[in-house]
Amino acid sequence: MNAPAKTTKLAPFTLLDEPRLAFSPSEDHTHVHPLRGLLDFGPFSQGSFGGYTPSLRIATVGPNSTFRQRGELMRLLIAPQTPTDRAEYVPAYPGFEAVFRAGLKSAPAEAHVKWPDYLEQLPGDGPATARLLQAMDSALQRLNLVRDQFDVVLVHLPESWSLATRAPLFDGHDALKALGAKYGIPTQVLNDRAFTFKHKASLAWRLATALYVKAGGTPWKLAPLQGVPADTAYIGLAYALRGDQKDAHYVTCCSQVFDMDGGGMQFVAFEARDPVTDLQEARRNPYLSRDDMRAVLARSLSLYQGRNGGQLPRRMVIHKTTAFKDSEIEGAFDALAGVPEVECIEVGAASCWRGVWLIPTDRQTPRSRPSGYPVPRGTMVVRSGNSALVWVAGNAPLVSTSGDYYQGKKSIPKPLQLVRHAGSGPLELIAHEALALTKMDWNNDALYDPVPVSIRYSQRLARTIANVPDLPRNVYPYRLFM
Repeated sequence: MNAPAKTTKLAPFTLLDEPRLAFSPSEDHTHVHPLRGLLDFGPFSQGSFGGYTPSLRIATVGPNSTFRQRGELMRLLIAPQTPTDRAEYVPAYPGFEAVFRAGLKSAPAEAHVKWPDYLEQLPGDGPATARLLQAMDSALQRLNLVRDQFDVVLVHLPESWSLATRAPLFDGHDALKALGAKYGIPTQVLNDRAFTFKHKASLAWRLATALYVKAGGTPWKLAPLQGVPADTAYIGLAYALRGDQKDAHYVTCCSQVFDMDGGGMQFVAFEARDPVTDLQEARRNPYLSRDDMRAVLARSLSLYQGRNGGQLPRRMVIHKTTAFKDSEIEGAFDALAGVPEVECIEVGAASCWRGVWLIPTDRQTPRSRPSGYPVPRGTMVVRSGNSALVWVAGNAPLVSTSGDYYQGKKSIPKPLQLVRHAGSGPLELIAHEALALTKMDWNNDALYDPVPVSIRYSQRLARTIANVPDLPRNVYPYRLFM
């Protein structure tokens, strides 16, 4: 006889509230929608930003033939724009000053660098990548001499230069960001699509917000989450291999989001001292030794204390995309011995789980049918005492003017898989934090990012400094790498 089939049931799901964003220190100035919050309340830093930057001044670098197009792009940001895509999500763009309470203008002529129109016309010796790197360095050197005359630099890297900008062992975008960090100059990279993109309101929202942040502004922060201690700090760990394969080392980056509000985004760039002994295992599940983990977290904690009058956080949450080894957990507790609560959370984005949202019918059979939209954003399912699934991508009707909204509108979303390797407390709390931190990427106009900002930002910096060996191991504000 065949054995009877076994039925396995999942735990009941929980719907987490959509995290709110704060647009001023006032408790009343919050909104679930980043762009509508800006329209209703203005940016979080409007009270201080306008005092030292009444008008955001834009310098430019790029081929001579696109100088006029770069100017037209800036005029587009100054003027109102009507949405032509994602009508249920994107509001009308009223112009830069109306949104950010500060002007936008071109920097003086001395702050505009014009390159030749063709890659082969760049001065210097060596391959195209070397001449492009020299051209970028020369442009930023020149701009550094007039640093008091601009706030952000637009740099156009045309598609026709891809032979140099996306070459083996060289990435023009990463190299430019590293040079910007060296000179302390924030840069905004433009490709050809910026000049031809037809949805002007969406383009304006994205580019205007990025420029405001790179000039030192804060568009929004996270509103307090119920149950999260005020003195909570977040660290995202990302790893990248650098060096000869026979003696490879990890480059480790920490992105810090302090005080549970999304502020204080600074990075510790750290190179592990212990060489990688098993390259295959390192690529599959990168990890640090106990000594290296203690060293990188001790430096991160020192940075937190420097920003908070020497005070320790009450709670520290460490995110990374792979499992924590015992040596890493031991190193974390060594470094954070004075912190009352430490949580080590694996944030996995490659889950095989999928979910379908069922809605009732008015018939006895069948009683339910699949909805035309995916599961709601914020759906959480507990898998065990230390793991849970949370859908950060999903239906978000609260931000829509027409009832439903699924960002991207393609495929069945997969959840993040959260695994707690150290710490205690409700899994709903760490899930809600992860959900909230997906709303803190200031480099686009989207409602959320696929992963928490603690993961996203540290991954970007790890990739950059792995590709640029001479970038100093230092503390950097994230806006230099956006």
